[in-house]
Amino acid sequence: MTAGPVGVAVIGAGAISEAYLRNLRTFPDVRVLGVADLDEERAHVKARMHRVPLSGDVDAILGVPEVEIVVNLTIPAAHAAVAMAALRAGKHVYGEKPLTLDPGEGEKLLAEAATRGLRLGNAPDTFLGAGLQSARRAIVSGLIGTPVAATAVMQSPGPESWHPNPEWLYQGGAGPLYDMGPYYLTALVAALGPLSKVAASARQARPHRVIGSGPRGGTSFAVEVPTHVMALLDFVGGAAASATFSFDSPAYTASVEIIGTDGTLSLPDPNTFGGPLRVRGNRDGGWRELPVEGTTVGRGIGVLDMARALRAGVPHRASGILALHVLETMASIIGSARHAEFRHLRTTVPAPEPLPAGWDPHEATLG
Repeated sequence: MTAGPVGVAVIGAGAISEAYLRNLRTFPDVRVLGVADLDEERAHVKARMHRVPLSGDVDAILGVPEVEIVVNLTIPAAHAAVAMAALRAGKHVYGEKPLTLDPGEGEKLLAEAATRGLRLGNAPDTFLGAGLQSARRAIVSGLIGTPVAATAVMQSPGPESWHPNPEWLYQGGAGPLYDMGPYYLTALVAALGPLSKVAASARQARPHRVIGSGPRGGTSFAVEVPTHVMALLDFVGGAAASATFSFDSPAYTASVEIIGTDGTLSLPDPNTFGGPLRVRGNRDGGWRELPVEGTTVGRGIGVLDMARALRAGVPHRASGILALHVLETMASIIGSARHAEFRHLRTTVPAPEPLPAGWDPHEATLG
């Protein structure tokens, strides 16, 4: 078995690559070897900024033998093609969410990875952060009794007010459900286990949006997806949840509550890695804050967990099958909203194992 830090390369030098590169370079168990992008100059600039030795096009980076894991940060429409190319080049792949645009493409990636003996991982990795890991431990400890229900709400005005190029966030594979839903749905699956069926309703507030900032401010663009999605979720273990994902609210709301037989747990924003985490027992007069323990480093801890698991020969937590289950859930929500019917899920996944106590991204464990 190969020893030592795991070689990693990033494909896609867009905005999200900044957080990944900044964090990955601080982990002694990975070595960031390259950055690739369709715009090679953008890849060169990003590599220079983060002192990454190699940069160029995708083929050049995939040809580097020392690269073991490719971190796929391309736009959603390119996720499947780039991931498949990396797998066929013999690389393990960790991708940004969603896994692909549709479950069928995701299944092909999982099959390809299995055939080649390679790993497939996927964001979000926020459920590995201190806040949601502490919530998981609280549930397992019996703090709120048996979980019976949950509510999840993400509402915002939409990203066009601050994003200089927001059009893709209103196209297929995005919108509030596909853009933000993975954080909330992954947090719920990590806490409550896999889903069995869903039902939903969806609306689109207006057919066009206007870019609110940057050099293209004032430009109008078409909206292709629902911008307000409401879902009912049934879990295999017996719990149920309601979830709302919206780009139509003037105020930002990020809320997840898990209701148990003995109390309610209020989780942190699932798009973050820290707290606060609060609990209110059935006989309590108010909320009390719980300690939050674990890492709050941010984007990239899923890649690190995958690298460590690769060396140890154990499963990684932000897995391809978890991402596929969440993707099928989202596709089923859209299908249910379109056809006004419950949709049963075909995929399933065990709740990911919690991180061990003392898991430290900045501690060298691989020699």
